[in-house]
Amino acid sequence: MPSRRTVLAATAGVAATLTVGGTAYADDKKLRSLVSRMTLEEKVGQLFVMRVYGHSATAPDQADIDANLKEIGVRTAAELIAKYRVGGIIYFTWAHNTRDPHQIADLSNGIQKASLSLPRGLPVLVSTDQEHGIVCRVGEPATLFPGAMAIGAGRSRKDARTLGRIAGQELRSLGIRQNYSPVADVNVNPANPVIGVRSFGADPGAVAGMVAAEVGGYQHARQVAATAKHFPGHGDTAVDSHYGFPVITHTRAQWDKLDAPPFRAAIAAGIDSIMTAHIMVPALDDSGDPATLSRPILNGILRGELGYDGVIVTDSLGMEGVRTKYGDDRVPVLALKAGVDQLLNPPNLDVAWNAVLKAVRDGELTEARLDESILRVLRLKAKLRLFEAPYVSQAGVTRTVGIPSHLAEADRIAERTTTLLVNENHALPLSPRKLLVVGADPASPSGTTGPPTGVLAAAFTELGFTATALSTGTAPSAATIAKAVAAARDVDAVVVGTYNVSATSSQKTLVEQLVAAGRPVIAIAVRNPYDVAHLPSVPAVVASYSWTDVELRAAARVIAGRAAPRGRLPVPVQKADDPAAVLYPIGYGLSYQT
Repeated sequence: MPSRRTVLAATAGVAATLTVGGTAYADDKKLRSLVSRMTLEEKVGQLFVMRVYGHSATAPDQADIDANLKEIGVRTAAELIAKYRVGGIIYFTWAHNTRDPHQIADLSNGIQKASLSLPRGLPVLVSTDQEHGIVCRVGEPATLFPGAMAIGAGRSRKDARTLGRIAGQELRSLGIRQNYSPVADVNVNPANPVIGVRSFGADPGAVAGMVAAEVGGYQHARQVAATAKHFPGHGDTAVDSHYGFPVITHTRAQWDKLDAPPFRAAIAAGIDSIMTAHIMVPALDDSGDPATLSRPILNGILRGELGYDGVIVTDSLGMEGVRTKYGDDRVPVLALKAGVDQLLNPPNLDVAWNAVLKAVRDGELTEARLDESILRVLRLKAKLRLFEAPYVSQAGVTRTVGIPSHLAEADRIAERTTTLLVNENHALPLSPRKLLVVGADPASPSGTTGPPTGVLAAAFTELGFTATALSTGTAPSAATIAKAVAAARDVDAVVVGTYNVSATSSQKTLVEQLVAAGRPVIAIAVRNPYDVAHLPSVPAVVASYSWTDVELRAAARVIAGRAAPRGRLPVPVQKADDPAAVLYPIGYGLSYQT
């Protein structure tokens, strides 16, 4: 943690501009004055939010130095900021930015010091994807909440707001001030490969209410800028925009009814930033361009029709959905022409940065256009008090991150989300007995403990069961299935975690053979609740909506009768043999009294 003298020295110039008598005074006149003193190169830099490898701003590991040199042409975050004057940095787990809370705080302070020590240095807006559920960058010991679809199943806007408030407090203490959450997409396509359980559900009104509540929690006391994503709506696609270019075929009327309500609700709630989607929506713009590069969508609809004047940030510019039609030198320029303010994570920063610089010098972009976006970004930094208080303290981390009251709240919220879908002959709740836990064991998400079978077995053991874990994988072989069936003969009941079961999945074969073995079988759909349609022979099925620790532990408590099943489906489940027919509607869910 920098000393108070260092902090004061580094921030003196900027703070003096924006404070009067110690009181924040960040009006547009002073912000515009800051913009007027910036060089063109500094202005271009302010528009970029970039990744960087390493746990430290100045002394990363050698492997991270090598990765930075290869991808960015700099050794460290400090060098990145000095060379390109970037306005934002995004943290990733795979970039080794998020080892532990105290390290993250040190990294954030190092980034701020590097920027503020430069001539005309400005505070950096540090961001990350902390959606909770299956997408998080800051893992344990930070508090991890259920994901969006689980929160949708809990149907409590108060819980959504609590999630945002607590998660926002923890992020703020780490120096992370912009969170790319909540997901505002309405997941109306069960085959959606990229959104799915990251969405609150399939009902636009319910999703809108949850989005607005979570935004209110995050932005409480100006602690963190929430980001509604992915505009104009990524909920009805069978293509992942990381790897392809999705086309949404909704009519304008369908878009107004299905996709727009959560974004309207986010804007009404005072959302600070909105992220674009790399999708084509011909009904909104028939040019063939992705929404990220569409002036009719961003300037016409989002700015004009919806009246939004906050920050617009692109989804990652390294994703295939935005690179299909144009080269990496054209994408950032076209995004700015469309109305974007922040250019997120270009694959090659030097190419993107120089392309924007050249576009201004050649007259394709005006400096005044850049100034509009820079002013929005600076307004957000001022709103978040980054000019007044850019640094965080280690004491604040200890006082805030993963404290018992936060962890207990996450557990309480998770218990309200677990959904009981099938319970034949009152198979549940299950009394303590000898238990076998088998399952898919996908890679543990979001810095949680994992694997799922191990987490479940440990949770049942704490509840008084004698539980053994046996991982069977997402595509169990005949030998693996035989091993699980043999093990099932020595226990009183079997819990099986399923993960995206299909009609031809060998997971389905596993479950069927376990049921045929004659022991009670309880299935937990650890990701999509749609699994239940493919498990007609199972006497008890619950949905946890994710395989994070907090959701699995809650599911175990529900199965054991230590908590009541209170979740209700936030999406419909169609019949496996007739997708046009609904097996379980939105709002369906059993209790132990029925």
